[in-house]
Amino acid sequence: MRPQILFPIFAGVSSLPGIGLKTAKTIEALAGPRLVDLLWHLPSGIVDRRLMPKLRDAPPGQTVTVTLTVDAHLPGATRRQPYRVQCSDGTGFIDLIYFHAKPDWLQKLLPVGSQRVVSGRVELFNDQLQMVHPDHVGPPEALSTIASVEPVYPLTAGLAPRVLHRAVAAAVERAPCLPEWQDRAWLARQDWSEWRRAVVTVHQPDDEADLSPMAPARARLAYDELLANQLALGLVRASQRRRPGRALAGDGSLQSRVRAALPFALTPTQEHALAEIAADMRTPSRMLRLLQGDVGSGKTVVAFLAMLQAVEAGAQAAILAPTEILARQHLETIAPLAAQADIPIAALTGRDKGKARAEILEGLADGRIRLAIGTHALLQGDVAFADLGMTVIDEQHRFGVHQRLGLSGKGRTADLLVMTATPIPRTLQLTAYGDMDVSRLTGRPPGRRPVDTRALPLDRLDQVVAAVRRRIAEGAKVYWVCPLLQESETSDLANARARHAALQAACGDRVGLVHGRLKPTEKDAVMAAFAGHGLDLLVATTVIEVGVDVPSATVMVIEHAERFGLAQLHQLRGRIGRGTAPSTCLLLYDQPLSETARERLRTLRQSDDGFRIAEADLRLRGAGEVLGTRQSGLPQFRLADLVAHDDLLAAARDDVRLILEKDPDLTSERGRALRVLLYLFERDAAIRFLRSG
Repeated sequence: MRPQILFPIFAGVSSLPGIGLKTAKTIEALAGPRLVDLLWHLPSGIVDRRLMPKLRDAPPGQTVTVTLTVDAHLPGATRRQPYRVQCSDGTGFIDLIYFHAKPDWLQKLLPVGSQRVVSGRVELFNDQLQMVHPDHVGPPEALSTIASVEPVYPLTAGLAPRVLHRAVAAAVERAPCLPEWQDRAWLARQDWSEWRRAVVTVHQPDDEADLSPMAPARARLAYDELLANQLALGLVRASQRRRPGRALAGDGSLQSRVRAALPFALTPTQEHALAEIAADMRTPSRMLRLLQGDVGSGKTVVAFLAMLQAVEAGAQAAILAPTEILARQHLETIAPLAAQADIPIAALTGRDKGKARAEILEGLADGRIRLAIGTHALLQGDVAFADLGMTVIDEQHRFGVHQRLGLSGKGRTADLLVMTATPIPRTLQLTAYGDMDVSRLTGRPPGRRPVDTRALPLDRLDQVVAAVRRRIAEGAKVYWVCPLLQESETSDLANARARHAALQAACGDRVGLVHGRLKPTEKDAVMAAFAGHGLDLLVATTVIEVGVDVPSATVMVIEHAERFGLAQLHQLRGRIGRGTAPSTCLLLYDQPLSETARERLRTLRQSDDGFRIAEADLRLRGAGEVLGTRQSGLPQFRLADLVAHDDLLAAARDDVRLILEKDPDLTSERGRALRVLLYLFERDAAIRFLRSG
């Protein structure tokens, strides 16, 4: 149950006075459905109305607050012409300009002969000062209220700034005083105020410095959010560690047979990662480990050898992939090796129906099938294992935490290894995988050659097509990546269908098209033709970003490369250079390039180190976009900036370690306050992991 003290700010936005259902829906689309969402909707700028010059000194182009005498009203000859109100202050004259205004309303607002305080942007038109639609008009006694600093909030269509400003102010007014969850000594050392004062302060900035992520009030709230994140992960980790595990030692016999069949030796980092995983599996505690490796670093082989350790110990093992293409590819990699060790193996995906599916389910349930490879189909309720000892989840960021726990729940004591080919910056790693130990595979496998990466403007498209035609004639296979599937009225980005038609006309019929809307069977058929002898050129959307393995592909063209994220470009480029032949990646960009896009392309041309590229991507785009976190199971932060608040994240992690050592069930005074913090940031699902509820 959410603590009662939080009820006022978890009320709906429509509970605010003057906010009807239509406005509430607009605010909800912008910030969120409850008052607490308005608290987290921080100002992005300020309007400073404290400049109060005489008219003769009023600087054109700036916002000023002036005290004026209303001299005359000059309505336009027609409704289309502006309505002018002439005013003066003894040192000069100014016209207040209104379009489509009601004369009786203006005469009531600005009676001739009255004094009024007016605030807005001053402009010079035909050597005459004017102010178009003043922001504020009021009596002289309103001067102190008007001549202040006003926060500017991010807006959306259909929402007036004043309406949002009033809604946020009302939400802040309802913010309760909450018990202090911060360590008192840390709070004093940082010179931070208590929570409610920090909330009030961030919505009342006094100058531009108050908008900085490191301004004290903003830093305090960011740390609260990071602390909630780290505490939730810490509780999950502690709960998983407490659950009974089992020691899966194995005798090495199956691994030895598979190693002997491998056409290569493992790299030093593969051996190191495998040793870390094996050591975890030999302990009676459940393994929770993340295996990070760049594109083609050999994660699947490491995972498979670890799965064999579980099978040697008498258990079953399963690997979960996000797409059918990737699941089938794992099957192609693993099946020949499993055959060397005489291990029964099966793949279960959404396309498996009827008798075939029933046979697989029966084999998993009675233990005959020792290794399972599958998609989300493995998570379905009727899938049961005789004795699931180890779970491997590939491309973890494509799954939410609940799905991660879903498969491991099929085996109550199963060890868990999650893999990603998307190198994760350290800060994202802490926020998304803080409940796990981490192994990294670095370096390129033997025989892999670096990809020659070049950037070209789109106006050289004809030359690129001619070069692609030549490479195909020489026997090369080519990827051509487009950002959209079909033409859009609002975008001029290359679309895959149109490009497919154009390239077919230029290069012949051996040009295929693959995209996310194809049925799995259709997608697999196109990929099989490209991997085999049926197609030379594959036009694709980013569906090929993860897992597609065609070693004979040596050329990749990425259209509108400036629109892709850096980590995504790196993932796409990783589809080539998988064989021993030289490979080339052409990044086609539209001009003019922004400085960020220019740096992105420059970084990609200069480096093939996925971890360096991931850090650069985080710096350039921010955590909200990296790895597609908005669409994945990774956390989204409203207040914390993982680039600016890197040090605060590390501090929060250390703080949580101490908290859970001293008060693992959060029953102390600070512990009870920390429970409120978890509910405040909606990390309350973690509370069920507390032994005392």
